[in-house]
Amino acid sequence: MNISVGIVGFPNAGKSTLFNALLKRQAAGTAPYPFCTIEPNVGIVPVPDERLAVLAKIVSTDRIVPVTVEFVDIAGLVKGAHKGEGLGNQFLGHIKEVNIILFLLRGFELVDVDKAGSADPETDLEALKTELLLKDLDTLEKQKEPKGAASKEEKLRWQAVLKAKAFAAEGKYLFDIMAEKDREFVCDLCLLTLKDYMVGINVLEKDLADAENTVKKYSGLDPFVISAKTEEDLASMSENEQKEYLAMLEVGESSLQKLIKKAYKKLNLISFLTAGTIEARAWTIKDGTLAPQAAGAIHTDFVKKFIKAKVASYKDFVSCRGWKNCASGGKIRMEGKDYVMQDGDIVEFIVGK
Repeated sequence: MNISVGIVGFPNAGKSTLFNALLKRQAAGTAPYPFCTIEPNVGIVPVPDERLAVLAKIVSTDRIVPVTVEFVDIAGLVKGAHKGEGLGNQFLGHIKEVNIILFLLRGFELVDVDKAGSADPETDLEALKTELLLKDLDTLEKQKEPKGAASKEEKLRWQAVLKAKAFAAEGKYLFDIMAEKDREFVCDLCLLTLKDYMVGINVLEKDLADAENTVKKYSGLDPFVISAKTEEDLASMSENEQKEYLAMLEVGESSLQKLIKKAYKKLNLISFLTAGTIEARAWTIKDGTLAPQAAGAIHTDFVKKFIKAKVASYKDFVSCRGWKNCASGGKIRMEGKDYVMQDGDIVEFIVGK
């Protein structure tokens, strides 16, 4: 499945700097004033997965195909965006296309820079959520009550619309408060606040080592800490240089790794792996996916043609050095249609003609 993350925040929160770093190139302009990003910048970023390089060596292939994530750098919002202020309508519309929102919040003061928002992440998050809620409220106000002999589905949908309208009017982010069954009834409205979200606090490089205290301070936001400028510096380094630099900063992993882990958890995703002479590859599925549907991630025809799945755990595959030794060591399982896929499964699907 495709994963897309929309980076949303006030101007000069560090969105474009982070975006450039993630793409390892200057794909988005950066400037010390609002609206340097006029159109959403879209980029595809490979998900770091050290398991793939290990598998590639075992099966003797040079081709590694990681999972990818689409990042959308959405231009900075300002108060009044829901009414079109600061080109807000255009930018709010782009949020509808992503799977999950990353609210990027500034955790430091800026000097001599035009800016919106504050240096307080909690205040800025509420302001950003409010803009999205006001846009959703506008959409909900335009919905009409079904007339005449309305069907059961139409009546349930209208009740869900009324609930959503009431929650939005109270300033409650819909994803946080609405029951899943009610969300499904209004999903066709593409409401912005029905999307799950992550919170990233952008700090100065010198504050990275104190990330744990920042997370504790804003624990109610369930945040992770980012230094967009550090990520920009890392982008120009080799893999070994990056590890050394992160160690020097007393940081265990990059913001990209934190972000991907958070997105996977929020979206309830896992990865299974395939390994052969052609390629070592990662595939993304929902946690709880059955084997036939997982096979469908490779080719849609495989769902109907599924017979069995030949499965080995990553640990066993690596320790046995491939399929042949896994087989002789009794480490391969033949799983049927009811098998629930696990993260890190190494799989060969057996399908009919």
